[in-house]
Amino acid sequence: MSDPVLVTTLLFGGLVVFLAIGVPIAFALGGLSAVLIATMWNVDGLNLLPMRAFQNTSSFQFLAIPLFIFMASVLQRSGIAETLYNTMQSFAGTLRGGLAVGTIVICTLFAAMAGISGAATIAMGLLAVPAMLERGYAKGIALGSVAAGGSLGILIPPSVTMIVYGLISGTSIGKLYAGGVLPGLLIAGLFIAYLLLRGWLQPEMAGGTETRRYSWREKLVSLKGLIVPLGLVVAVLGSILGGLASVTEAAAVGAAGALLAAGVQRRLGWGLIQEVCNETLLLSCMIFWIIIGASALSTFYTAAGASRLIESLVLGLEVDRYVILIGILGLLLALGMVLDTVGIIMITAPIVVPIVTKLGFDPVWFGILFIVNMEIGFLTPPFGYNLFYLRGVSPPSVTMGDIYKSVLPFVMLMLLATGIMLVFHDIILFLPDRLF
Repeated sequence: MSDPVLVTTLLFGGLVVFLAIGVPIAFALGGLSAVLIATMWNVDGLNLLPMRAFQNTSSFQFLAIPLFIFMASVLQRSGIAETLYNTMQSFAGTLRGGLAVGTIVICTLFAAMAGISGAATIAMGLLAVPAMLERGYAKGIALGSVAAGGSLGILIPPSVTMIVYGLISGTSIGKLYAGGVLPGLLIAGLFIAYLLLRGWLQPEMAGGTETRRYSWREKLVSLKGLIVPLGLVVAVLGSILGGLASVTEAAAVGAAGALLAAGVQRRLGWGLIQEVCNETLLLSCMIFWIIIGASALSTFYTAAGASRLIESLVLGLEVDRYVILIGILGLLLALGMVLDTVGIIMITAPIVVPIVTKLGFDPVWFGILFIVNMEIGFLTPPFGYNLFYLRGVSPPSVTMGDIYKSVLPFVMLMLLATGIMLVFHDIILFLPDRLF
């Protein structure tokens, strides 16, 4: 086997080149690793790749990924977002900035139902952005609240990203789910406080209020729109956090519940099922190909001894452990700007998690910080996924530059939340310690 430093340079240097010329990350990871294994190790080493691919992708827990994607896709098309938006509008529409605040609340609920970021971003981009712009909201507030609220989907359980991270890092997915609840509410709370403050200080930016006044009877009737979403949240999260079901079993409950919700909304039909199955297949295949490609990279990298070299170098630094931790988080933040979340997890988690554990940090606590950094990556230019989701469903008057500018305050708020969690560990660890 070659020098670990040379292996690291060739592997990550080649990866940067392939991604720069537009090679999909799954094939960049797998193809580059296969070539290096054949040339720098042994052709027979290629036999390990299909074995590792089968071992990783046949895990029972990975079955939760397509199930949660299926659930999110059904919910996106079921009409629940419209019902929630009507409920929110009746209560918050008369507040200055109320539509933006209500958008964050709906995205938080959607995050607790769907488990992926795109569902809430697309649904609320179609509903909330035009409504806010028509009422005089500034583009920055209208677009930023949808993009930022949608990003909560990978932090608040049932998060698909947490499943991948937990399986790759060896961290309990149940504890990660419990640990993500309060940080998700903290970040949503900071978003809401910011929007209310903007509405108070700059009322012209937070648009005209709802012209129609809703009676208390109409408000109470609109609350029936919360029954199905809250029931689904309780069924999925309650079964996991209460120890009644595994993550995969809860995902199956969520998928069935989403179909029931679509039926209640009278949206369930063969056309919806066909669209949902196609989207689930496409997204699941994309994720699993990234997992297969990254497993090839980690196999070669570990065999080359490079991961142990990096671990020894980092642990040998004579600096405070928090300096190392902040350096790792900064690296993750930079990677989040240019790489897919699953790819980042597959590449970095096997290297950084042992380092962080040996530094004495709780793996669940670090795992949530890791996920928050991935959440920020959904909003950071140039390749934040939520930015492109939002651009695809926004009115023609919205430019990519408008979207880039709109998310900057929310990215700063998420960095502030990260700092708070670095200081107060119990924000993350309170629920895992109590429930497990």
